Amino acid sequence: MSRIPSLSSPFLLGFDEIERALDRVVKSADGFPPYNIERLAREGDKPERLRITLAVAGFSRDDLEITVEDNELVIRGRQEPDNNERVFLHRGIAARQFQRTFVLADGMEVTGAELKDGLLLIDLERPETARAPRRIQIATPKST
Repeated sequence: MSRIPSLSSPFLLGFDEIERALDRVVKSADGFPPYNIERLAREGDKPERLRITLAVAGFSRDDLEITVEDNELVIRGRQEPDNNERVFLHRGIAARQFQRTFVLADGMEVTGAELKDGLLLIDLERPETARAPRRIQIATPKST
């Protein structure tokens, strides 16, 4: 099945990288672990932030890895297999590996991560930049 490019307007220049990022996100869409993304309001001189919360019950700090690679926030969870011989009558707590990827816009920075009560909290912010218009000079042709 061919896909019609969604960013193919002649007025959207240089957005082909965004389209590739969207394709990567769609391909990696797995339901585990569940997560929330929330917007946190400004606090004093801190800019508005985002917080990603992942439900990672059963994972310790040593089982989790957070990296930023090519504008992608990658969270990996790997647990060592149980070596003791426990017999489960019901096993509802997932004990599997996972990788969750979030594509970050240019300028987004991961400012911290915390594991609290089975939830992994990752804070991000985008430093505000001044948006000033600039004038482009029109060059005069060189005479030959």
